[in-house]
Amino acid sequence: MNSSTALIAGIFLVVGAAIGYFAKRAWTNKAQQELEEKVKKEVAAAETKAKEILIDAKEKAATLLVELKNDDKDRRKEIEALEARVLHREETLDKKLTDLATDETRLRAREDQLKERDSRVAEREGEVEKKLETVGGLSAAEAKEEILRRVREDRAQDLAQTIQKIDRENRDEIEKRAGDIITTALQRYARGHVAEMTTTLFHLGDEDMKGKIIGREGRNIRALERATGVEFIIDEAPDGIIISSFDPFRREIARMALEKLMKDGRIQPAKIEEKVEEAKEELVKRTQEIGDAAAQDLGIFDLPKELLQLIGRLHFRTSYGQNVLVHSTEMAYIAEMMARELGLNADVAKRGALLHDIGKAIDHEVEGTHVDLGMKLLKKYNIDERVIVAMQSHHDDYPYASPEAYVVTAADVLSAARPGARRGTLENYVKRLADLEKIAGEFPGVKSAYAIAAGRELRVFVIPEKVDDFRALELAREIANRIQSELKYPGEIKVNVIREMRAVEYAR
Repeated sequence: MNSSTALIAGIFLVVGAAIGYFAKRAWTNKAQQELEEKVKKEVAAAETKAKEILIDAKEKAATLLVELKNDDKDRRKEIEALEARVLHREETLDKKLTDLATDETRLRAREDQLKERDSRVAEREGEVEKKLETVGGLSAAEAKEEILRRVREDRAQDLAQTIQKIDRENRDEIEKRAGDIITTALQRYARGHVAEMTTTLFHLGDEDMKGKIIGREGRNIRALERATGVEFIIDEAPDGIIISSFDPFRREIARMALEKLMKDGRIQPAKIEEKVEEAKEELVKRTQEIGDAAAQDLGIFDLPKELLQLIGRLHFRTSYGQNVLVHSTEMAYIAEMMARELGLNADVAKRGALLHDIGKAIDHEVEGTHVDLGMKLLKKYNIDERVIVAMQSHHDDYPYASPEAYVVTAADVLSAARPGARRGTLENYVKRLADLEKIAGEFPGVKSAYAIAAGRELRVFVIPEKVDDFRALELAREIANRIQSELKYPGEIKVNVIREMRAVEYAR
């Protein structure tokens, strides 16, 4: 039983294995067939795609070939057209060259004809001149001179009368027109004029304050004079001190410093130097305000602040006794009105008049005429070139390059020529004092120099490290000799060389 069962089981096992083998083989064949069909389909699809690509490439190649052929045709047409134009131009040039050669031949023939004609005319003129000399007994030059003389004699009187008539009519018309313009300008502008003098009176309010200002052994008054460069006259005015200097700027610094010292109450050399420096700083701000106010009154609002400060400094400068800022603003009003009457550029004339003396704000400090210095300043701050041209000719240093330049010069003359506007002696006096300080300042070792006592004394402060006591004596004599040889002045001038040694140290 067991053996038969095992046999049957073996048979079934063998049959199952056979069935499994054949089934697997059948499945494998089927899968292989399906794979082959799939590969065939893909190969067919790839061949179809390749054929499509090939067809598309052939079509594009055909299109590109057609385009290239068309481009080649167009290019050939352009080349043919260009060749035709070049050929036409060559033919035209050949024709022009032929015409030019013909014209040249014709001109040469004409030139030969003219030369031949000139020769015949010259021969004819020679024959005529000989005949005239034979008949009249005069040479050709003498005959011409005689004819001109007779014409001049016949027409000289008529010509002179005509010229006089024209000149008289023009002069009368010009003078009438100029008179109307000047009268209108002066009538529309009128203002008072106050000339700055060379002294300033400072009221103390208390006679006892003079002693404090003088100080022990005069040390305070000496410190004040040394720091400000002015002279203080103590005893000539009751309850007051006279500040004397030819420079109004220095006088104003001294006055402001005194005012500050009076308010502070402590008057001693160190405090004096401090207050003088404060006064200088405040005066710089004040000059800015004065310049701003002057420009705004004239309706000028675009000037640089540096120029406005220099305009303010003109308030402390006089020319022949006339305040330069008052003179400049007066000129600006007159020039503007005259320019409007004449139909010129009123703004250029007004600005040129206001800025015509701007160089005087620094001509004590820099070499050169105030006209040249003014031109340099205006160019430095990019002022309109028309304004520079208008102001540069007011002393005839430069040619008049614009109508506004004539207007500025006329306004300058009108403002300066008013009765009482200027005093020549004061200007000469101020110039002499400035020359005194300039001479002393040119010597090596000089720190500062101030002309005081109406020019009768020159105080020279030297650098002690560079000038010893013996050199100070020599320096005083050299400055005096230089003044004698270069300046003209009444009386005598005292040269006072001051050498002061200071030792400063700080306790910390």
